[in-house]
Amino acid sequence: MVIVAAVDRSERAPAIVEEAVELGEAFDEPVEVVHVLTRQKFIDLERTSVSDTGHTIPTDDILEIAEDIAQEVIDESSAVDVSPVGLLGDPADEVVNYAESNDARYLVIAGRKRSPVGKALFGSTVQTVMLDSEVPVVSIRAD
Repeated sequence: MVIVAAVDRSERAPAIVEEAVELGEAFDEPVEVVHVLTRQKFIDLERTSVSDTGHTIPTDDILEIAEDIAQEVIDESSAVDVSPVGLLGDPADEVVNYAESNDARYLVIAGRKRSPVGKALFGSTVQTVMLDSEVPVVSIRAD
């Protein structure tokens, strides 16, 4: 089993990693920090690459960029013995699928403070993860 920490580039991301590390230590499980690049970000990177170089970016390079972002969050949290993972696609779907396919014990996330109307109008990745995941989800409040 593994503890999966799903992170973005927000200020709360290091707190997610720290909570996942605590769970990993408590259950003697490895921790994997997952960052998902959205398809829109991928398209933006492709456009920039084609504009600058005339070439597209290989998918493996895109996944490496996502992994590098996960590593940056790990470095900010001062966690050790934690593995970065980069994925591409819809963040909620990819995180849930990754956690389930890797037999995660827990999935650690943190949401943003939003009004009920904001949640209804714009949806929430955290809400989708919590509703769709068969893996237990630990949601933290990181201010």
